[in-house]
Amino acid sequence: MIKRELFFKPEVDEKVVNEAYDALREEMESGRVGYYLLPESDMLMRIEAFIDDYDFDAKGIKNIVVIGIGGSSLGTKAVDSLLRHTPSRNGRKLVFLENVDPVEIENNLKDLVFEESFFIMISKSGSTIETTSHVKHLVARYDAPVESEKFRSHFAFVTDEGSPLDAFGKACDVPVFHIPHNVGGRFSVLSAVGLLPLTLLGYDSRALLAGAKALKDSFFDRNEELLVQKGHYYATHSKEYPINVLFSYGSAFAELNAWYVQLWGESLGKIDAQGNHVGMTPVGIIGSIDQHSFLQLLIEGPRDKTVTMIKVDDFETPVTIPDVSLPNLEKTDYINGHTFQELLNAQCDATMESIMKQGIPVDKIKMGKLDEYNTGYMIMYYELLTSLCGHFLGVDTYNQPGVELGKQILKEKFAK
Repeated sequence: MIKRELFFKPEVDEKVVNEAYDALREEMESGRVGYYLLPESDMLMRIEAFIDDYDFDAKGIKNIVVIGIGGSSLGTKAVDSLLRHTPSRNGRKLVFLENVDPVEIENNLKDLVFEESFFIMISKSGSTIETTSHVKHLVARYDAPVESEKFRSHFAFVTDEGSPLDAFGKACDVPVFHIPHNVGGRFSVLSAVGLLPLTLLGYDSRALLAGAKALKDSFFDRNEELLVQKGHYYATHSKEYPINVLFSYGSAFAELNAWYVQLWGESLGKIDAQGNHVGMTPVGIIGSIDQHSFLQLLIEGPRDKTVTMIKVDDFETPVTIPDVSLPNLEKTDYINGHTFQELLNAQCDATMESIMKQGIPVDKIKMGKLDEYNTGYMIMYYELLTSLCGHFLGVDTYNQPGVELGKQILKEKFAK
């Protein structure tokens, strides 16, 4: 169960709300944008069959290594971070080869046994320079030529059909799972990009998809006016409030925050049809840690931010602060006997009240617990909100010309 509240006054009439519903429905029904249909795809059935046939336990696979960056990794990291404490999670280690930072690469691989590892190379375009460079390094480091059984039996690829990576997979007889052409990388966590590694980690991927589908269906049944109102407010007030802060109470949300930053920034930072530079800057922070840093900026800094608070009703991890009194610190004894969860959630409520008293636009998302269903719901929530903001800003939510320009310049630098 997820509950949502807006603590600011949305200024949107019924006509505008209906136009937004229609715009996103057109994206879906035209086939132009495909993430809406991922919860109903048959990809999970294929993944489950592959896992059964491969028999990972019998082969002694202890490590799942995701080779990818940006949309190829952030969503999977977010889901695993939210759910790794749950009983669903098996004992396999999840390793990410993302950045081309040599120190991080060495730390990730120094104790990794190739024979105990399964590598998932993910690239929508099929030629992401960081990803291909990592695979070249693995081939050389572990003496696993791409034409060998050693390579073939420990790799799978996830990419667009017809991409260079797809051709590589066919040439070397490596299993390939396709991302739909109309699903962008940052919207792809509910495709094979996320479903393959997450299912290998033991998570209930069907529940993940069910949570996403529940919100998607509710939206297209026109029951999500609150979501439309929030998107409209953000977009129409983006000059007054150009910074959107996601204040998530729980360390497990750190990777979700990072996923949100990419989704929001890459989707909405654009040049609109009138040639204006538009967008909103996403900031992800964690409670209660950032009460001791970023909160000061919120309370007394520039009034240029909206804030979303996320809290969890039940972490299902009861840890109590004992009835212990520390010398000279007796003034802290008021918390004795309460759980850490009670403390965290009370801090969330107190912080939210202090922010609201400054007249800052605030909304709240309350999750009943951290499980696959609620996590899938949250993924779809932020994807829909991003699409709505893009619609109201009048931009193409799904391209990224600024990113492509940087790739072109990089290639030119190495060609000199």
